[in-house]
Amino acid sequence: MLRRPPVVVIKIGNPRRVRELAEHTAQHATILCTAKSAMPLGRGIAGPQHFDDPAGRTSFERLPHQFVRTLAWCPIQTDHDLDPQSTLLLKNGLERPDDGRPQQARHDNRNIEWPLVWLASIGKNMKSGLHARDDTARPQTCHVTARSHAALLHFAVTGHTMTDRMITAKESNVSAPSTFSHEQLLDRLGEVAVRVGLNIAPGQQLLITAPLDAVPLVRRVTEHAYKAGASLVTTLYADDETTLARFIHAPDEAFDVAPTWLADGMARAFREGAARMAITGANPTLLKGQDPERISRANRANSKANRPAMEIITQFAVNWNIIACATPAWATQVFPELPADEALAALWEGIFKASRVDVADPVAEWKAHNARLHARAKYMNDSRFEALHFNGPGTDLTVGLADGHLWAGGSEKSGNGIVCNPNIPTEEIFTTPHRSRVDGRVSSTKPLFHQGTLIDNIAVRFENGRIVEASASHGEDVLKRILSTDEGAARIGEVALVPHSSPISASKILYRNTLFDENASSHIALGQAYTKCMVDIEGLTPEELLERGVNDSLIHIDWMIGSDKIDLDGLKNGNRVPLMRAGEWVQA
Repeated sequence: MLRRPPVVVIKIGNPRRVRELAEHTAQHATILCTAKSAMPLGRGIAGPQHFDDPAGRTSFERLPHQFVRTLAWCPIQTDHDLDPQSTLLLKNGLERPDDGRPQQARHDNRNIEWPLVWLASIGKNMKSGLHARDDTARPQTCHVTARSHAALLHFAVTGHTMTDRMITAKESNVSAPSTFSHEQLLDRLGEVAVRVGLNIAPGQQLLITAPLDAVPLVRRVTEHAYKAGASLVTTLYADDETTLARFIHAPDEAFDVAPTWLADGMARAFREGAARMAITGANPTLLKGQDPERISRANRANSKANRPAMEIITQFAVNWNIIACATPAWATQVFPELPADEALAALWEGIFKASRVDVADPVAEWKAHNARLHARAKYMNDSRFEALHFNGPGTDLTVGLADGHLWAGGSEKSGNGIVCNPNIPTEEIFTTPHRSRVDGRVSSTKPLFHQGTLIDNIAVRFENGRIVEASASHGEDVLKRILSTDEGAARIGEVALVPHSSPISASKILYRNTLFDENASSHIALGQAYTKCMVDIEGLTPEELLERGVNDSLIHIDWMIGSDKIDLDGLKNGNRVPLMRAGEWVQA
């Protein structure tokens, strides 16, 4: 996790813009701009000693002009695969042309000794960093890689150095701190949840479920919902401590009971047109150490009670949305090495970034992101593959697709005619597999956290669509109880494709929350299928849906099977079409 890194900002010809950027960045990080020994210049700025001032110091007023003049740059040409506002400034490692002009930044993976700085785009996705002589360890290797929006410098160093504060993962994009305050980002998340996630209609009611820690976010969502014309917003809160108290103190027979009256009321609200929002953020391992049998019984009872409401959701009859709220219990598990307050701040930062609210115009960013997902889904729909084949370590799995399946991703039109984004964040395209045409072995690539229980290193074998062998290094008993929930629980109802380079995967953060972790990896889901991913099903009976391959179950549980070691092919008419290699799309 990168926190308050030194930042280098160069490659701007307008002195006023340099100063604005320097002033703004100084609120979040020290600015370093030379490999030579630096001295403080005030306001958290550090700079080169060899300015025009004989004393080697300069006032902040003069800094922008000298900042530009001291560090030469040259615009990136269009044939470079970089943002036009990006450049790379290097010193002591690249030769200068004979005429003394600054050399064009190169992006050819050449080795460079003692780079001055590396810089990526000065824009809404500013990426930057530095490694200077003053660090306590010399970089063993250093190279430049061109990426779509940034020039990235990768280090391999020995010893504990200040680069630990700057670089957390080799070949990872490093983002500058957000330019918005926490309160601003929280409000933006609430606005995006309403305007992009739900797209709530004037006069529509909204039903929210949320943990107690989410009260500040719920208030933002509620405010924006009323501004958008909602007639009534109702919130149902859950509390981890009272949930845990039940498992510790309640009598054994209590675990076959569920609040059917409440579930019936929610189903009625949805039938009458209310939108649904779920805010997730519960303790991922709340029920660690509790009786697996009781957990299984309670989950089964809740699934049965909530089935009428969940059918409306899985049919996509109304607009609905899920977002996340950072909570202390969740944050300390994601970032156990940090103090509690820093862990909470780091988790919020991850949520804001993954939810795309830390950019200049989140609504426009979501529009562009949805367009990319729609294009990917269109390619898959146009290709009409009969099956998918996943292959890699521990995985050799063929997933047949349901007759009349439809790929979806990003924003979609719900049954009430409202276009909404069900999941924020989302990086997936997904469809309905055929419940009887799944064969082979598959292993999980990330842990599954289900109802407060960790299930890790899942390995299963399918025959004719059904799991016939299942194991896990942790939580195996819970996994097997899940698979025995009903006849459809040991079959899959969803297959989703996510490139390994997705922003959530690139963050290297294991969120221990399915909403996030499923968007870091391709995945499958045990249980109920989404009928919205089918065509020509209106009026079909449950039996006819089963014949089309649509799985039916009380559960729907996603678990991750993709990584940078997994290849994916599309199968059709005996032909095999490469779709992903090493976890990345073959087609751009």
